[in-house]
Amino acid sequence: MRALSRLALCGAAASLAMLGTTPPTRAAEPGLELPAYSHAYEPRTVDERGVWMEADEAERGLRDSPLRIREAGLEAYLREVLCREVGADRCAGVRIYAMEIPGFNASMMANGTMQVWSGLLLRSRSEAELAAVLGHEFAHFELRHSLTGFQQRRRATDAIAWIGLWGALANSDTSFTQNIIARGIYRYGREQETDADLLGLRYAASSGYPASTPAEVWKNLMAEEDASAAGRNQKSKQKYTAGYFDSHPTALNRSIYLAEAAAKMPAGGDARAREYRAAMAPYLPRFLAAQIKRNDFGGTEHILQSIAAASGWSPDLLFARAELYRTRGNPRDLQVAAQYYREARAAGYAGPELDRNLGLALLRNGQAEEGRQSLNAYLAAAPEAGDAKMIRALVAN
Repeated sequence: MRALSRLALCGAAASLAMLGTTPPTRAAEPGLELPAYSHAYEPRTVDERGVWMEADEAERGLRDSPLRIREAGLEAYLREVLCREVGADRCAGVRIYAMEIPGFNASMMANGTMQVWSGLLLRSRSEAELAAVLGHEFAHFELRHSLTGFQQRRRATDAIAWIGLWGALANSDTSFTQNIIARGIYRYGREQETDADLLGLRYAASSGYPASTPAEVWKNLMAEEDASAAGRNQKSKQKYTAGYFDSHPTALNRSIYLAEAAAKMPAGGDARAREYRAAMAPYLPRFLAAQIKRNDFGGTEHILQSIAAASGWSPDLLFARAELYRTRGNPRDLQVAAQYYREARAAGYAGPELDRNLGLALLRNGQAEEGRQSLNAYLAAAPEAGDAKMIRALVAN
C-alpha cells in the first residue's frame, strides 16, 4: 500500500509537471486567497482524536472492500485531478479510493481519506466537473467540518435529551423546543455545505479550470433528476428553498449562488474534457452496466445522451443503450433494443454478449428464428461460457 501511494504521488507530481500547472500564482489574486494549510496536522482534542479513530477504521474498510476499483491507474488519475484543483501541497496527505458504486457521490473523512464513487465518474463530462466535486469535499476536510459537525450534533442531541427528561418530570410538552434545536442541526449542515461550496469555488478559480464549472455540475444533476422523474411519469421536484430537515442546500439554490460568485472571479481555462474521456474510456462499459441496473430509464438515457453529445455514439454507448431498452422490456423497447444492438455491431462492438442479448431480445419479441440465429452465433463464439447450457436449452425449445 505504501509502495502504491509513493508511485501514485510520483505519478501525480510528474503529470502536474508535464501539464505545467502553477496554481499558487493564481491563488494570490484578490478574492482567491486560500486558508493557511498544514499537511502535517494532527488531532488535538479528545473529540478530534475520536473522530480520527472512527475515520481510520472506516478507511480500513474502504481499503479492503470488494467494491474498490483496484486498477492503480484510476486512483492515480483521480489524485492528479485533485492535485491540480487544490494544489500539490494540499493533496499530498490525501488517500483516494475509487469505489464501484453507481450513485453520484464523493466524500472525505477527517483523517484525509477520500472516496469517489463510479457514478460521479460516469456523470462528469470533464476533469473540471470532477475537480469541482473533489474540491468541494476537500473544502469540508480543510474546514474541519467532520469535527465541528460532530460536536454540534452531540451538543444538540444532549440538549434534546435533557429537555425531554425535564418535560417528563414536569409533565410539560417540550416538543416545540426540541424541534427548534433539531432544526439547528440541519441548518448547521446546510451552512457547512455552503461554506464548502464557496471554498471549493476558490480552488477551482485558482486551478485554471473554468470557474463556472461548479454551477454547471448542479445544473447537470438537476437535468438528470428531471429526466428520471419524467421517466417515472412524475413531476420535477426542483426547488429553491431547502426543506425543514434537509441537510444540504437545494441543487437549484447552489447552482445560482455558485454562478453569481463565479462571475466575479477569473474565468479560467480548459476544462480538459478530451483528457477526461480518454482516462475514463477503459472503465466506461462497467460504469454504464452498473448504471443500467439502477432501473432508472429516464436518468440513464439522459446520461447516455449527455456523453454522446460530447463524443458521439461509440460502440460501447450503443450497446449500453440497447441494454437499457432490453432491460425495460416493453414490446416496443425490445424492437428498439434490437436495432441498437445492430448499430453497435456496425460501429465495431465485437463482444460475444451482443449476439446473446440480441437473441434474447428477439426471442422475447416473438422473432424466434432470428433469435435462435443470434444465440447460435453467441454459442459459436463462446462455447464454454457460464450460461452456455441455458442458452442451448433456449435454442432447442
